[in-house]
Amino acid sequence: MTAAIISAVSHSPRREVIGDAELWLGDCREIAPTLPRPDAIITDPPFGTSELWSGAPSEKGRWNNFLGSSIAQWDKYDEFVLSLPGMAEKVILWGGQFYPLPTSRGWLVWNKIIRNFSTSVCELAWTNIPMPVDAFDYSHGQLATEGKEHPTQKPVALMRFCILKAKLGSGSLILDPYLGSGSTGVAALSLGHRFVGIEIEPHYFDIACRRIEAEARQGKLF
Repeated sequence: MTAAIISAVSHSPRREVIGDAELWLGDCREIAPTLPRPDAIITDPPFGTSELWSGAPSEKGRWNNFLGSSIAQWDKYDEFVLSLPGMAEKVILWGGQFYPLPTSRGWLVWNKIIRNFSTSVCELAWTNIPMPVDAFDYSHGQLATEGKEHPTQKPVALMRFCILKAKLGSGSLILDPYLGSGSTGVAALSLGHRFVGIEIEPHYFDIACRRIEAEARQGKLF
């Protein structure tokens, strides 16, 4: 997250309500502490992957190509992530291995199936849920059927898997403070939950609003 982006939105957050979803354009470090306590936080925060690929020029170039741009300015380690386990009873954090979080037995694994993929063949999520490690098989290539609109977009099917693993009651409130293109919100509404999402980048916020609105309309049809 760049200072320019933060200064542009932090003093004038924008709020959109779409069905059972409340979406905020702004800095989650400022907005999240003001919101009602959620039943769960399920999110894919930035964790500085671009810095991990800062070795050989060929490696950095490969990561740049994967992102579709130069080293992503929003892909920065954010210490606010360390406060999230204290903000909800159940928390699932993708990329949790990159943060000094408490020891947990309840890790989730996204198995991307493809073994010649350009980056990791699996991704890990830290949870504070006392359960055995579990895995979700879903090819990264299947994202094409959803229309990938964010460099690190998670599949809606994967986020549904996360929500089901959290074993939430009907109509529970789920918070995603790093909304991105809105996959967690789409999954939450599809399972009958309430949702709050926060995104600092206007472009991705608008994409998330569109995707979540489409899911809300779909829900009304049934």
